[in-house]
Amino acid sequence: MNALTRFFARLEGPQTIGRGPGFWIGFLVVLTGACLYPQFSDGYTVGNTVYFFTWVFMALGLSLIWGYGGALSFGQTAFFGIAGYSYGILTINFGAAYGFTLVAVVLAVAIAALFAVLLGYFLFFGRISGVFLGIVTLSVTLVLERFMAQTAGPEWRIGSARLNGFNGMSNMPPLTIPWPGGDIVLFPDVQLYYVVLGLLVLVYLLLRILVNSSFGNVLVAIRENPERAEMLGYDIRKYQLGAFVIGAALAGLSGVLYTTWGQYITPSSMGMTAAALPIVWVAVGGRSDITSTLIGTLVVLSAFQALTIHGSQYALVVMGILLVLTVLIAPRGLILSGASRIGRLFGKRGDA
Repeated sequence: MNALTRFFARLEGPQTIGRGPGFWIGFLVVLTGACLYPQFSDGYTVGNTVYFFTWVFMALGLSLIWGYGGALSFGQTAFFGIAGYSYGILTINFGAAYGFTLVAVVLAVAIAALFAVLLGYFLFFGRISGVFLGIVTLSVTLVLERFMAQTAGPEWRIGSARLNGFNGMSNMPPLTIPWPGGDIVLFPDVQLYYVVLGLLVLVYLLLRILVNSSFGNVLVAIRENPERAEMLGYDIRKYQLGAFVIGAALAGLSGVLYTTWGQYITPSSMGMTAAALPIVWVAVGGRSDITSTLIGTLVVLSAFQALTIHGSQYALVVMGILLVLTVLIAPRGLILSGASRIGRLFGKRGDA
């Protein structure tokens, strides 16, 4: 009973907004609506929603690294691309029989996490922080993007998988689940929607538990005052590295799901624009709370796509203006600031 009490306490801990029966009833209502959504929508719209969902994992990972840990990283799209290319190479070479694509998902995410361990070790144990951390991670991302862009020749292949330079890799098999009556192929419509939705809910709940655990509390202490946290006996480098690797794994999961959704991956997914957009999503929603990050990311992604369709030349300009206005007007994020004000209005504590 004590363990169960601690479990629910971490779901509603001080590092996340939203607690009490009202919040969880609202959560179940939203989840029920999300589950029923494909029944009242067409296949294209459902597939487009899956596209939005795939990016949220990367945003949640950045929220953990930056919002809770205080380390601004431009490396999320690097891990995204590494995992996406790894999935393509594995599945093109070994196919989708016997549910190998599920194994490829795990391996691709693990490869991205391993790269984060190596990079993060030199960053955090080398005491690189602040703006220099952002510069190094952005440099690594752009180097990877330029490297993959020049792999157009026939010599750039791993087994049967050609890297294809700017054109990227394509025609990798979609996710398949082995089943006695034949493998279930998860095309980017209703079936993949429910798989990604389930993963999103699971990751969201696990992150709530993580950030409200002792690990999350130490991360917040490091963000607020790293010198004091270190004086209290915590090896802040290990906590920062842990958050960095978890965030990288989530970005890798985004990369894999994106690759299975569109069955392609290109170097542009690691370019300057791609590296900057997650910063906008997280900052606008509220980087120091995963609920605000989740909501903000979906809202900004929807707005960005609408702008791209109706005025592509202005979409990035509007995103830049939105980021500047957020920093000036609501530096904690629009969603998080709004939740705090609503909480104060009703006499409840609405911030983390």
